[in-house]
Amino acid sequence: MTMPMGEGGKAAWPADFDPATSPPDDPDPWTTLYVDQGVWIDPEAKAALVRNMKSWSRRAVLPILRPVARGFVVLNTLIRLVLPKTLARPVLLHRILVWSLRHFVRRDANFLVLRHFHLGSEILGFIAANVPGFQPTTRPLRPANVGQLMPDVFLRHDINIYRFILELNAHLAAAGRELMPPERLDLSPITDGPMAIEAQLEGSRNGIDLHSAVEAYTPVYQLLLSDSDFWRASNSLQLDEIIGVYVARILGNPYNLAFMLNRHPLIPESTLKAGYRLMLHGLVTEQLHGYLRQLKRAQASGGAIPATRASVDG
Repeated sequence: MTMPMGEGGKAAWPADFDPATSPPDDPDPWTTLYVDQGVWIDPEAKAALVRNMKSWSRRAVLPILRPVARGFVVLNTLIRLVLPKTLARPVLLHRILVWSLRHFVRRDANFLVLRHFHLGSEILGFIAANVPGFQPTTRPLRPANVGQLMPDVFLRHDINIYRFILELNAHLAAAGRELMPPERLDLSPITDGPMAIEAQLEGSRNGIDLHSAVEAYTPVYQLLLSDSDFWRASNSLQLDEIIGVYVARILGNPYNLAFMLNRHPLIPESTLKAGYRLMLHGLVTEQLHGYLRQLKRAQASGGAIPATRASVDG
């Protein structure tokens, strides 16, 4: 993580994460996690994530909400055995998600949700740009505000990843080749700076944190998607490892695989933990994009790329 710098080249810590305000004998755990620079995460995104994690709703609402939500996941599973497709209403699902994000979920949580779609599109774009002749048909997702999540961005995000993997491997098979480091990395799809997200997002007066919202959305997601759509969406959270392997092969170094936390989807996790795994998926995406952003900065400056052997010479 690269910190914003103040006068004299000193780190400009946010007021609520200034290590100077943390008593030596009573260190604040969230300030500690924010100032830790062991992972490459955009400072604004990391501040938003930590503020959600330390919020009152995650401490007071999540412990009550999580077992209730998981109980409904079990109930929905039984309903789906009898009515596998009857209740599927993906457009209604998106309307409910957008409405609740606007009226209940914190602004910084909405920022993280929107940002996630931008990052996912850029990571797939990076892979495609470094595979000769590969032109995926997936649609990049770059919502600037909560309203632009309609009519299908959540569902399309999962479909994009599966389509990308299918098309990439079909392309490689037809060309009789495997993924390998290019002569020069193409990092043009990676944004090094603010994403195209509106500064004044809805939710500034809302109180529900991202983790609580994700747990609450999971049974709603399950109920209003077909059984196959929900299973595909849940299992897509473990595709992080597949995408990580692709990036590692392009970079010629497996360093980035240390970020992968959801493990391989050939052994699917229980849908009961889909909310928690979605939070891990968001963290993994931030870390991988942050690492690629560091490579882009090294490429622009002509310096050494950390933990990769791919060439950056122009």
